[in-house]
Amino acid sequence: MASCATNTARELACRDGAAAASLKLVSIFVIFFTSVAGISSPMMLARLFHGKPVYDKAILIIKCFAAGVILSTSLVHVLPDAFDALSDCQVSSRHPWKDFPFSGLITLIGVLSALLVDLTASSHVDSHGKPQGHGHGHGNYSPIGTSEELAMARKKSGEEGVELGAVGEMQSAEEMLRLKQRLVSQVLEIGIIFHSVIIGVTMGMSQNQCTIRPLVAALAFHQIFEGMGLGGCIAQAGFSAGTTAYMCFMFSVTTPMGIVLGMIIFSLTGYDDSSPNALILEGLLGSLSSGILIYMALVDLIALDFFHSKLMGSEPWLKKVSFLALALGSTSMSILALWA
Repeated sequence: MASCATNTARELACRDGAAAASLKLVSIFVIFFTSVAGISSPMMLARLFHGKPVYDKAILIIKCFAAGVILSTSLVHVLPDAFDALSDCQVSSRHPWKDFPFSGLITLIGVLSALLVDLTASSHVDSHGKPQGHGHGHGNYSPIGTSEELAMARKKSGEEGVELGAVGEMQSAEEMLRLKQRLVSQVLEIGIIFHSVIIGVTMGMSQNQCTIRPLVAALAFHQIFEGMGLGGCIAQAGFSAGTTAYMCFMFSVTTPMGIVLGMIIFSLTGYDDSSPNALILEGLLGSLSSGILIYMALVDLIALDFFHSKLMGSEPWLKKVSFLALALGSTSMSILALWA
C-alpha cells in the first residue's frame, strides 16, 4: 500500500490561499485567450485555403495533426492522471476502490459509449440519408471520398450523360460524409469538455501555489494544441458560422469555468484537490473522458483517414506527410506532459 507521508514543511510553505487565488485569476484569462487562439487557428487556415486546389489536402493534414494531439491527450495526459487519482493512498485504502481497477473499467465504458453513439448515429444517417428506388448496391461498403473527389465524380457523371439517379447518389454520399464529420466533431468536443472541466476544477480547488505556478504556462500550451486538434475537426465538418462560434466558445470557456467552479467548491466545502472525494471524482471523469478520446482518435480520425480516404490512397506523398503530421501532433502534446 502506498504511503501517505508528505513533506510537511514544503507543503506548508507552498500553501498560500491568497497567492494561489491571484494565480488562478491570472490563469483564467491566460487559458481563455490561448484556447481561442488554438481552436481558431485551424479554421482560419482552412478559410485561407478554401476554394483552392490544395484545400482538401490541407484539411486532411490538419486533421491528422489533430488526431495525434487527441490520441496523446488521452493516453499521456488524461489516463495516467485518472489512474494516479484512484490509486492515491487516501482512495486506494478504501473499499471498493482497493478491490477493483476502476480506472480501466470506466475507460472501457467510455470506449463502448463512444462506439454506441457512433453506431446509433451512423444507423440513423444510413436509414434517412439514402435515396429511395435505387436498392442495388446499397448494402455494400465503399469509402466516401473528399468533397474534391465528389465534385470531380459529379462532373464526370455529367459529361458521360449518366442518369440523374447517379448524381443523386453522389449528393447523398456527400451529405452522409458531412453528417459523419459533424458527429465526430461533436462527440470529440464532449470528451474534451469532460477533460477541461477536470483540469479547471482541480486547479480551482488547489491551494498550493507551487503546483499552480508552473501549471499556468503548461496549460496555456496544452489548450493551444488541444484547441488545434478540435479546431481541425470542426473546420472539416463545415458547420454554420453560428454553430462553429458556439463550439469554439464552449471549448474556450470550459477550463476557466472549471477553475471558477473549483474555487467555489473549495470556499463552500473546504475540499481541496487532494481530498478523497475530489480524487474519486477526478479519477472517474478522467477515465470516462480518456475512453471517449481514445476511441475517437483511433477509429473516427486515424483509421478513417489512413484506410478509408480515397484522396490519401491516390497520393503516396500525402500519406507520408499525414503520418508526419500525426507524429508531430502526438510528440508536441506528449512533451507537455513534463509540466502538465
